[in-house]
Amino acid sequence: MSGVDDSEGGCAEWVFPAAPDAVRTARSVVRRTLEEWRLGSVGDLAALLVSELATNALRHAAGPIGVRRERGPGGAAGVLLVEVSDPLPDLPRERVVRPDDEDGRGLQLVASTARRWGTRSGGTGKTVWFELTVPPQP
Repeated sequence: MSGVDDSEGGCAEWVFPAAPDAVRTARSVVRRTLEEWRLGSVGDLAALLVSELATNALRHAAGPIGVRRERGPGGAAGVLLVEVSDPLPDLPRERVVRPDDEDGRGLQLVASTARRWGTRSGGTGKTVWFELTVPPQP
């Protein structure tokens, strides 16, 4: 794992090898960073959604997984942006899941819990991103 944490600038990013422990490590790094940023109120949800997206990346791509977090993207106060990237160029899409299906709910979970979410193609793969609303700190 390699990473950069610019706490004062409100941005942190890491690259994880496509290995079995990547998802657990990504979840842990997200929680720790958000606690350090005093954004622990969204830590569990952010970690859950990162876990879902990193699992998809690990399952479908054969390269490194990037995770990036940014406080207040575009100057928006009270918003946390999280991005998960992988080298596979194919954009994911939500699918219809039957009650007995064992998988396929990750994007539905992101769509139902995030403030906004989306995907974008890049020069070396794709990024799936979501925004969470951060409650005002006391």
